[in-house]
Amino acid sequence: MACRRTWLVGVAVLLTSCTEDPEPVVAPPTAPPPAESFTLVATGDVLIHQDRALTAGAEQPDGSYDFSGVLEPVAPLIGAADLAICHLETPVAPRGGPYRGYPSFAVQPEIVDALADAGYDLCSTASNHSLDDGTEGLVRTLDILDAAGIAHAGTYRSEAESLDPTLVDAGGVTVGLVAGTFSLNGVPLPARREWSVDVAPVPDVGGMLAAAGRARAAGAEVVVASLHCCAEYRHDPTDAQVAAVQALLASPDVDLVLGHHAHVVQPIEQIAGEWVAYGLGNHIAEHATRGHRTEDSVAARFAFTRGDDGRFTVTTAEAVPLAIEFGGERVTVQPADPETYARVAEVLARRGGVAAGLQVVAH
Repeated sequence: MACRRTWLVGVAVLLTSCTEDPEPVVAPPTAPPPAESFTLVATGDVLIHQDRALTAGAEQPDGSYDFSGVLEPVAPLIGAADLAICHLETPVAPRGGPYRGYPSFAVQPEIVDALADAGYDLCSTASNHSLDDGTEGLVRTLDILDAAGIAHAGTYRSEAESLDPTLVDAGGVTVGLVAGTFSLNGVPLPARREWSVDVAPVPDVGGMLAAAGRARAAGAEVVVASLHCCAEYRHDPTDAQVAAVQALLASPDVDLVLGHHAHVVQPIEQIAGEWVAYGLGNHIAEHATRGHRTEDSVAARFAFTRGDDGRFTVTTAEAVPLAIEFGGERVTVQPADPETYARVAEVLARRGGVAAGLQVVAH
């Protein structure tokens, strides 16, 4: 009687049994190779001003709101990226309201549904309006983001949550997001809840750097920092803003900085091989004055590639100029018309970004 010999993979124990023919050795399943690249797109401020065309066009007969049409023209751009990041600047109110606009916002929660439908994966939430609706509004906003499947960073429901890094998957790569705001519009952090908003008193960004370190230690291969500051309606970054960005990018734990708050487009710059978009403008907004540059924005798109050292760096940096268009009571975010495109492109290039390789593209 012949004997069969079969090796148990990884155990090296020889078993014997009686049979005529040997069985083939089955190799163990192998892990997939690590992802080598991914794309990221980030857009500007989302703040829903009230009692104007933006909300009137979204209101439904039953009193609910549908903002999906606002983002429909740019949804393919957003959805094509491995990771899409938005900046939800304001808290949301309960469904049905009451709703408030400037200067202390509590907006329609249906805007979160529209962001999810457009393809956003992740939102920064630290801003000067984070506490406009108190702790209740802050918690409600995070709950609604969770329900929509959108991850978030910058505001928190518990101290434990504030210390737990926000990590998401981007095409097989683990990406972390940290966030900070320079101001809360004079609203103090709640007593015994000082951790509820990540505040960064620029140029001091020590808290953001500590958060980036925690994200890296938790497994992030790329860490993005969202900085909400400093001067509104100004195309050029302030000295404190530049210093804060330089401190962030000098850290080995931060790979990209995204800027918000100016409500107008600011330059995109390369600093020591890494990129910052100082201000992405207003993605969705409706200020009282029409035709102002608060209706210009940009979608910043970056391709990250793994290098020989195993770290990811930006290998392609692109900017897509966008515009908020008002057509009667219908408001949409559109690829920029030629005049807006040229105006945005001029601002983007002011700090040498185009010379360093930034490509301003139409879509």
